[in-house]
Amino acid sequence: MNKMSASRLMTTPDPKPRSAVSSASPKLWAPENAHYARTLEARGYAALETRITGSHEKNVRDGGYLFRAAAGAQSLRDVVTFRWEMVPVAGGDVEASGFEFLVLDGDGRILSDYQFIES
Repeated sequence: MNKMSASRLMTTPDPKPRSAVSSASPKLWAPENAHYARTLEARGYAALETRITGSHEKNVRDGGYLFRAAAGAQSLRDVVTFRWEMVPVAGGDVEASGFEFLVLDGDGRILSDYQFIES
């Protein structure tokens, strides 16, 4: 999945595409997956679906924000890093930003996702 499709996926109001490609999809996430963000920990497809849905409802559906990829994504062996920004849909300043550190399995699926919220 490229940066643009990931951004569109998170901001779409229709939950079906998010569910199909996000946490419910073994094509993207390894079966023994884990997502960490501050004090949150989600393990397995069901927990990831709950985490993604909750974030979407809070920030996109109710908050009126969208997520976009920032410049500088990199990959090295089984690690991918990228930065993201959360901005109002109507335009304006960046309201939040973060850094993702992904560890991939041998099939290129996400094994671990470490999310660092920077602002």
